Amino acid sequence: MRVMYFVEVRIRGGCGMLKITRTANGEVMFKLSGRMDAENVNELETLLSAEPSGRHIVLDLQDLTLVDHGVVNFLRRREADNVELRNCPAYIREWITGR
Repeated sequence: MRVMYFVEVRIRGGCGMLKITRTANGEVMFKLSGRMDAENVNELETLLSAEPSGRHIVLDLQDLTLVDHGVVNFLRRREADNVELRNCPAYIREWITGR
């Protein structure tokens, strides 16, 4: 039996509000909504590091509306660490791949 639960965190940063919703149902998904800047990276890093090792982690970026260079670098590093970037907007994907 899989248990699903969620936690919601709202973080006000330099460029506006970021909402993080965590759900777990086999995989752990963090849905990011709103604007994310480098100031928010530390908070998200703390949430990710609290997860037990070996869990499949997903960052759902569908509702992410604005990111800065620091966030792009963070996402690039997380993807290299096998964190799945789901529903990644095309403009963010282009920045991550450097195209």
